[in-house]
Amino acid sequence: MKAISCSLFAAGVLLAGCASNPPGSASARTEACKASSEQEVAALFDRWNQSLQTGEARKVVANYAEKSVLLATVSNTPRLDPAQKQDYFEHFLENRPFGRIDSRTIEIGCNTAVDAGLYTFTFAKTGAVVKARYTYTYRWNGSQWLITSHHSSAMPEK
Repeated sequence: MKAISCSLFAAGVLLAGCASNPPGSASARTEACKASSEQEVAALFDRWNQSLQTGEARKVVANYAEKSVLLATVSNTPRLDPAQKQDYFEHFLENRPFGRIDSRTIEIGCNTAVDAGLYTFTFAKTGAVVKARYTYTYRWNGSQWLITSHHSSAMPEK
């Protein structure tokens, strides 16, 4: 009887331990975090901006995760899949944009990063200059950083 009681007690402790750390909880996480730096995250905007300079929408879209959100500066439509992003960038690239970061704040987490601030776009075709606010969120997919959300809005005050 004592052996059965000990076995039941041990099983109860084991089950209680499992219940206190359900799958997906922070303590059950086995994902390794990619070491990163502010410089590496800042370079992701440069990579995106360089893809704009190619004039090829598909190269810009390659910076985005399959499941990502683009809330673009000059569109009222959220772009949720690669085809919608491709459509947006085909039109956006017609005016030959070039972006410059004016100020930024970068936060780095475990396989995630946020780059938010102010940027200015100059459009070579029209000469227009647009100042905007931006937020990029990134996730490390095991081989590269990809944009998971990108929000850009023109500055409201002139």
